[in-house]
Amino acid sequence: MTDILIRAADVVVTMNPSRDEVAGADVLIRGGVIAAIGHGLQAPGAKVVPAQGCVVTPGLVNTHHHLYQTLTRAVPGGQDALLFGWLKTLYPIWARFGPEEIFVSAQVGLAELALSGCSLTSDHLYLYPNGARLEDTIHAAAEVGLRFHPTRGAMSIGETLGGLPPDTLVEPEAAILQDMIRVVDGFHDPREGAMVRVGLAPCSPFSVSRDLMREAALLARDKGVMLHTHLAENDEDIAYSLSQFGCRPGQYAEDLGWTGADVWHAHCVKLNRQEIDLFARTGTGVAHCPCSNCRLGSGIAPVRAMRDAGVAVGLGVDGSASNDAGWLIGEARQALLLQRVARGADAMSAREALEIATLGGAQVLGRGDCGSLQVGKRADIAIWDMSGVQAAGSWDPVAALILCGPGRVRDLFVDGRRVVAAGEVVTIDVENVVRRQTALARRLRD
Repeated sequence: MTDILIRAADVVVTMNPSRDEVAGADVLIRGGVIAAIGHGLQAPGAKVVPAQGCVVTPGLVNTHHHLYQTLTRAVPGGQDALLFGWLKTLYPIWARFGPEEIFVSAQVGLAELALSGCSLTSDHLYLYPNGARLEDTIHAAAEVGLRFHPTRGAMSIGETLGGLPPDTLVEPEAAILQDMIRVVDGFHDPREGAMVRVGLAPCSPFSVSRDLMREAALLARDKGVMLHTHLAENDEDIAYSLSQFGCRPGQYAEDLGWTGADVWHAHCVKLNRQEIDLFARTGTGVAHCPCSNCRLGSGIAPVRAMRDAGVAVGLGVDGSASNDAGWLIGEARQALLLQRVARGADAMSAREALEIATLGGAQVLGRGDCGSLQVGKRADIAIWDMSGVQAAGSWDPVAALILCGPGRVRDLFVDGRRVVAAGEVVTIDVENVVRRQTALARRLRD
């Protein structure tokens, strides 16, 4: 692999322990890792990437997504619904998916993430209709070139047993556990620098049994993989937990073994003080999805209180059927704005929002090898051109990246390989993939 020298960036935002921002700096990439950060670096034979007028950051990290949903954006009937009503609209459509729909929608979602500066993403795939499998998304990520943390989700409690999903989309729990073993054994890579790590992710308290939650936690710890699910997303979620389980979501999670540094929960909009303290004490992570929470009217997650208590918080775009975008840099701005709406203009700075979008997400996903620009860390690097109209007139380029733009990354490197160059994905033919996606969406609609 040829060395790459990012030359003379206006500022390199390291996210190292002292949060250094180095003006006029170079970054040397060698063998997929960061070899040096400094001024006037020399690397004979290296490919030079000029970065004058640019801010260089760690690649952004997305901690919650449903990639398959890029096929069902802006669906009538779900545009103005709360969470449960929205799901009931979409479930019958998703039941008609198959392997091609899962694969193509993942490619589109991953390309969208890459263009918004994302180098590492998780995915929560919890339905497997018509022969679809988790590896449909894993193969898509390999082609696009993003670092990937897919999770083997599941739904086992259908409508006839009091759950929310239709019976056609649920699976027997024994089969779910067997397939969890299969995908972990077949695809999970625990090594530093891994491009694929697999997690286990029963969908939610209203679509799986307590037994499956408990068994998945035991299996994950036996296999050394992480756990993920939805929790405390809105008032309906809280009411369901109280009526069905006699406790709040935090107690539900703790009772079933779903707290700890190997667990992260999506949304957590309605966590109370005791639950925040529980997450802080146990090292449990949170995927904050600000745009989705706005879109579904779920509320404003208490991110300021979580961060102040020491809870690890990352950003998530959530599924494109509930966002409806998958634009990660925009989530950082939205996170900042929502905390200010809830807590005042000094509730969150632009730099803290950027930290949550990079280092925070890596910490939530247990990736100590990513999320910051330091010698020896993986070369997941985003280069943002600040010379365009969106950032024109800005005095502080790092704050401007969050407050005004640009919204599209100029160059993105993942493990030292270029995925985006000059604002375009270079690993796949995006135009062709979008044509396939459009045809599939029309077929579903018609």
